[in-house]
Amino acid sequence: MKVDTISEAKAQLSALVDRAVAGEEVIIGRAGKPLVRLVPHVEGAERRRPGTLAGRIRIADDFDELPADIAEALGMEP
Repeated sequence: MKVDTISEAKAQLSALVDRAVAGEEVIIGRAGKPLVRLVPHVEGAERRRPGTLAGRIRIADDFDELPADIAEALGMEP
């Protein structure tokens, strides 16, 4: 793992991209501390679709009610 400075990254961006695409871990930092990691883009990753579990998850009617024994254990009024 090599930590490149932002100045080095600006001057060698193309080479850093090539290294990342080749599978090397490229870390860019400032003042000797790592800030970001350069990774290749993965084509074809499936995007999340909201609602894919619709109708398959059930939340109980009393979900938001705190049971009396737990409320008492937490020092709350039942």
